[in-house]
Parts: sequence; C-alpha cells; structure tokens
Amino acid sequence: MRSEEVARAERGISRRGFAGVVGTGAAAAVVGVSVPTAQSAQSAESSGGPKEHTFRAASGRKSKRPNILFILADDLGYADLSCFGARHISTPNLDRLAAQGVRFTDGYSGSSSCSPTRLSLYTGRYPGRIRAGLEEPIEDSDKVGLDPTHPTLASLLRDAGYTTAMIGKWHCGVLPDYAPTKSGWEEFFGNFGGSLEYYSKLTSNGSYDLYEGETTVKDLRYYTNVLAERAGDFVQRKHDKPWLLNLNFTAPHWPFIAEGDTEEAARLERLVRELPPAKAKLALAHLDGGSLDTYRKMVEGMDRAVGHVLRALDRSGQTKDTVVVFSSDNGGERFAYSWPFAGIKETLQEGGIRVPNILRWPARVHSHQVSHIPVMTPDWTATLLEMAGARPDPDKPLDGTSLAGYLLRGDAAPQRDLFWRQTGERALRRGKWKYHRAVDPKIPPNKNKDVLFDLETDPSECADKSAQEPALLAALKATWEKIDATLIPYPIA
Repeated sequence: MRSEEVARAERGISRRGFAGVVGTGAAAAVVGVSVPTAQSAQSAESSGGPKEHTFRAASGRKSKRPNILFILADDLGYADLSCFGARHISTPNLDRLAAQGVRFTDGYSGSSSCSPTRLSLYTGRYPGRIRAGLEEPIEDSDKVGLDPTHPTLASLLRDAGYTTAMIGKWHCGVLPDYAPTKSGWEEFFGNFGGSLEYYSKLTSNGSYDLYEGETTVKDLRYYTNVLAERAGDFVQRKHDKPWLLNLNFTAPHWPFIAEGDTEEAARLERLVRELPPAKAKLALAHLDGGSLDTYRKMVEGMDRAVGHVLRALDRSGQTKDTVVVFSSDNGGERFAYSWPFAGIKETLQEGGIRVPNILRWPARVHSHQVSHIPVMTPDWTATLLEMAGARPDPDKPLDGTSLAGYLLRGDAAPQRDLFWRQTGERALRRGKWKYHRAVDPKIPPNKNKDVLFDLETDPSECADKSAQEPALLAALKATWEKIDATLIPYPIA
C-alpha cells in the first residue's frame, strides 16, 4: 500500500450544525425494487455476466465455523458505492464483494451517529441500554465508555474459541478505563477517538491517537492504507482457531484528506497544534475544506484498501470459510450521496440511518443476490454469534434479531420492528411503514408532529400518511414508547 500521514480529531461540534443538504443523483435500489442499479451490475449484464437475483438460501450447504471479517466505513452515504447507485465514485472491490454475495437494499445503522452505532454492534443492543450510548457521540473524555464487564461480540466469540482483533476506530471510550483490549478483543491497532487527521494522527485536542494495544505507536503514513496493511497481515497470519476481525476505517469521515493531500494535512496539523481547543475542533471539522472530488478519492481509497485485505484473504486460502460483512456506522455528511433519501448523519430520516450492507460467505451463501428485508446493526451481532455457534449472555439479552435462519436455512425473514432513539428524535419501522418524530425547538413540545411514511412508495419521506392511517400511527407510536420505557432515560441525572 502507498504511504501517507494523518491528523484527525474527536468531534466537538454538531454535524447537524455544519452538514449540508444530501447529494443528488440517480436512485439506488430502493425498498422492494429488485432491479440492480449498480454500475458493476449494469456492466455485468451488458457483457453477458450473471444478473443480480432475489435472495434465496442455499439450505443444503454445510461448513465449519467461519472466520468473521466485519468492515465498517465511517460516515458513508447510502449511494456512495457504485453497487448502490453512485455515478461518480468507482468502487470495484466492494462491487465485487456484493456480486459474490448478498446486497441488502434496506440496511440500517443502529444510530445516526458514530459511537452509539458502534456500541450497538459491539453489544447487539440498543445504544440506550448502555450509559455510554446516550452520548451522541462520545467525546474524547475518560469519563464514559463501554463498561469492560459488558459482554460483547468479541468477548462472546473469544469465550467460544475465537481469536479476536480490532483494527481501526474504536470510539467507545479512552484509556485508562476503556479499550477494545478490555472488552474482549485480544489485539487492537487503531485510534480511540472519533476523528483524527489522516497523516499526523492528531485529534482535535492536539493529542496523538494511534495505538497498538494500549501503547502509542508512530506511523505517519496515510491512515486508510496503514489499516489495510495491518488487516492484510492479520488475515494472512497462521491461525489455529477461527477468528473475528473488526476492521473499522475512519474514511470518509472528516477531515477531508485524500491520499497525497499532504499540504492540506500539514495545514490542519498546524491549526490543531496552534489554535485554542475550541477553535482547533472547528479546524479539524474542516468546514473550510473538502470537495466532491476529494470525497470521491477518499471513498475510492477505502475501496482499494478493502481490495488489499480481500486479496490477502484469498492468498491465505480462507475466503470460502470467512463471513465478510460491510456496513457504515451511519449515513453520510456534506459530500455524501444518499439519493433518493432525505436527511443526513445525526438525523433519523432515511439518509441518516440507511446505509450500504453487504454479506459474503462462499461456503454457505450464493452469489449475485439482493435482499430487501430490513436489517440493522445489532442484527448482525446476533447473526454472527449464531453462525459461530456462540451464545448471547442471558443477563444482557440482545435487541438484534439473528438472520442466520433466513440466510442459511431458508426460514422466512424475521418479522419485527426496527427502533431508533436519539436526543430530540424518534423512529420505528414496521414492514414498509416508518413512524418518525423530530423535535423542533422553535415550537412547543406538544406541537411536535408525529408523521408516518410508506417507504415502499415514498422512500424520500415526503408524503405524510398520518391523517390517512391514524390507527397505524397510534400503534407504531405506542410500540416505540413501550420500548423507550425500558431504556435509560434522557437526560442523565
């Protein structure tokens, strides 16, 4: 991989405050539509290659316990991959991954911001069940994080005989009390905070944030490439047990630094070092930088990094027996492309939570498939535990629903509600229907409107059906409030 530096930092500013309107363009595959819109699918069809078809389980196949590679992008918009409809971004490696497995058109993140979604993946539970999940997201502070005693995907798989590792962004608390190595990952190489500059590895508070285990390690090359190199080394290592690797890229999260943008990286590094903390946070948020072209380069660079890791997996001879899942921690920001959805990161509109989801497992799942069932981050936790033969902790029951029966045995798709909660907003999806309420601080709380959308015919959430379906609206609202009553309330005392 080519080299570069980085300096990115933790949040410190509301993305809502500076993010612009979602990008426009041609629609990717939407709810209930099985026509492939991806450039890769189009080229395959035009050349006589296999067409994408509706998912069907290969129920007769058997396999051993799989390795698990979970790849998480950061702030990637729904249609930022060419296999999900991107017009101006080319992602051949992720397109190939989708063609070799299943593309999920109705994939969702567990939250609309970074660390709550990561908590929902690591624990399989709603973020609101965990004290740290009420931070949206967690700041660079040692005061809150994922309790090391809480069972995680990694700790449960480790106890079931897996080797566990995380490479990349953790964002669930910082040292000395919180770390992947305290929560079930036996190995860690990456950053603790929410953001860093890609070359210098500086956060918005001016600290250096690249660690091996719990010790800082210097590497001033371009971060996306560094992570890919480390992940490639891990998968090619001689393993005597099945393994879990969480590969968490920071791309394409701000600052908007593509490989080779060393002059702009140096400018940001200088600002972070010289400005007072509040202004340094704004500098790293890069409100005065970035472009559609830079964003394109960042996404394409991440795609090349994914390709590097997948080729390493091929060389190791483990591809057939490795489950690969790709997703994003939430929807995109200023330069992301999420058409046809409204909203951006930090909103519970579709553009804030609908994200690309891909699964590949050659030993058990056919290629060239598309699924329209709704799936969200904690479902993957439940699914991967079942695929690996590991049991959830009965004292910390999962909120995610396993899709293993649907994917592997031909069971009917699970019927359940998808629930989201964040400060000032609520949402619940049941089938094609979505209940949503966003609080407008300019009007009295009792005047904030509950709305209802038919996502099958109106994925852009423009036609409110609440007046036409009052009983359904009331039922979805009551279900949301019943779940909410079981969570830690806002505000925290």
